[in-house]
This record gives sequence, C-alpha cells and structure tokens, in this order.
Amino acid sequence: MTAYELPKVWKWEDEDSDLGGNRPTAGSRFEQTLPVGEAPFQLYSLGTPNGIKATIMFEELKELGVDVDYDVYLINIGDGDQFGSDFVDINPNSKIPALVDYSQKPRLEIFESGSILLYLAEKFNKLIPTDIHGRTETMNWLFWQIGAGPYVGGGFGHFFAYAPEPIKYPIDRFTMETKRQLDLLDKTLGKRPYIAGDEYTIADIVNWSWYGRLALGDLYEGSAEFLDIQSYPKVLEWARRIAERPAVKKGLEVEYKPIKD
Repeated sequence: MTAYELPKVWKWEDEDSDLGGNRPTAGSRFEQTLPVGEAPFQLYSLGTPNGIKATIMFEELKELGVDVDYDVYLINIGDGDQFGSDFVDINPNSKIPALVDYSQKPRLEIFESGSILLYLAEKFNKLIPTDIHGRTETMNWLFWQIGAGPYVGGGFGHFFAYAPEPIKYPIDRFTMETKRQLDLLDKTLGKRPYIAGDEYTIADIVNWSWYGRLALGDLYEGSAEFLDIQSYPKVLEWARRIAERPAVKKGLEVEYKPIKD
C-alpha cells in the first residue's frame, strides 16, 4: 500500500461520478417530482438503520391506538433519488428519512431521524415521558445516539464491511469506539429494562435501530462475532426483546411504494 501524501489543498478527483455518488457539494442534481399520497404523513425513506426508525415509530403509535396514517415511498440512495429537487426541498442535507406533515398549513417538512421521532412523540404525546426527569433522560439518549451513531455506521461499518480493503488503523480505531459504546449501553441496561428508564420510549427506537440490530448480527456480516457481542448480555437481551414487539416487526416489513413509474 502506497503511503498517502497530504496535498496542501484537497481536490475532488471523481468529477465524472454518477448521480448517486458522493460529492463535496450540497443541493439538488436533477429535477424530480415526488409522489404524494392521501395520508396526512408522507414519508420518503429506505430500510436502513436510520430509515427504519420512522416506520417503527409510526407502527408503535398505531399499536398505542393513535389514528395516524402515513404513506411511505422508497428513496433509492444507490440511484441518487435523495439528490432530486423535490427531496432536497424537504431535506437540504439529502439524507433519509424525510417526512412531510400535510395536516399542518402550510405543510411541515421534518428531516433527520431523531427530529422525526421527537416531532411525532410530542405531536401525539406518546413514547416520551411528560415529567421533566424522564423526558430529559429520554432526550439525553436520543441525542447520544444521533451523535454516536456515525462512529458505528460511517466508521466501524464502513471500514469493516465496505472499504475496498481492510486497513488495521481505522478498523482498530472504530472497533474500539463501537465496543465502548456497547459497553456503555450494557452497563446502562444492567440498571433498568429500557434505555432511558422503566418505560419503552423513542430512546429505545432510535438506539435499537443501530445497536439492537448490530447485536443481532443484522447490520454487517460477521460483525457480531468480531465484536464479541456475547460479552454484552444486557444489550443482547434488550435487542431480542425489542425485536419481538409487534410494531417493530411491522415497521421492518413496511412496503415502500416506488417514486417512479
């Protein structure tokens, strides 16, 4: 492997990349018309760890008796759908999931998975405690996952599963941080049944979508053994318990409608 020499000014070398590739610029890349269904909520997403947070949340609300109807459309990030003009109007950061609430006038756009969960929890007063201590603890762990998750996905997951070749330094660095996070969760879940306390909340939804599925071996092939997930028994028990919730199963099985004919 040739040693990398840092240039004085970094320049992007893939100017001929396709529409779906990453670029050092933001904004839309092509004109797009997204479909809009009849439901008050229109969700544009994909079944990734971040994407499933929203569908699980909607299904949990339904299980709680909330009359909440939503349409969900497939945003194929491999094809670059997230860079179309309509999607960028909803989420200028071009990431899934993105949600539009048409029950508000004018329509209300919500992006970032944590923001979507918090918006829905507060709108319907479900899955978030109303007392200041419980609410704050739930918010602590909601924001913790949003800040910590990139180390697991873009860090550990990328270099463990997707990089062109294994490189010891980044794998060691991000494996250490991922295991530290798992240890933190294991110690926390050793004190209480759910992430933020005695009740199931959006803190569990947001964390299970990454750490629960990681513990169950559903994110990266071979990672459960590599990370020695068995050494985090509380995380594993919590992950299995959450996976058996009817709403979680439904949220994972949601049928995404195509955005193109």
